[in-house]
Amino acid sequence: VQLAESGGGLAQAGGSLRLSCAASGLTFSSYTVGWFRRAPGNEREFVAAITRSGMYTNYADSVKDRFTISRDNAKNTVYLQMNSLKPEDTAVYYCAVPRSSLTSTQAMADTSTVGSWGRGTQVTVSS
Repeated sequence: VQLAESGGGLAQAGGSLRLSCAASGLTFSSYTVGWFRRAPGNEREFVAAITRSGMYTNYADSVKDRFTISRDNAKNTVYLQMNSLKPEDTAVYYCAVPRSSLTSTQAMADTSTVGSWGRGTQVTVSS
């Protein structure tokens, strides 16, 4: 399994960025997919997850109503639209797929369910 994130960069507070994650080596449409992030000095934390069909999503409270996860199964790609960015959103963002295709979006919030990680993309938000 290979996951390749892109779209990170520098944004001002209140601005927007859109991350993408291209997947290969798996039947993408069979898996819940998630986004996580790790800020300097912190543990990796859950951001958002989306079901196989894209019908259901789950968000961390810290990003709810600001971030939107979506997917295009025809392109084997998951997206994270980040609006109203805050300096505390500064982190390396990772996409991930679980070990099991049965993993729910709620279960995906637990990093122990992750089977594969991307290399990450840096997001920096200036105040």
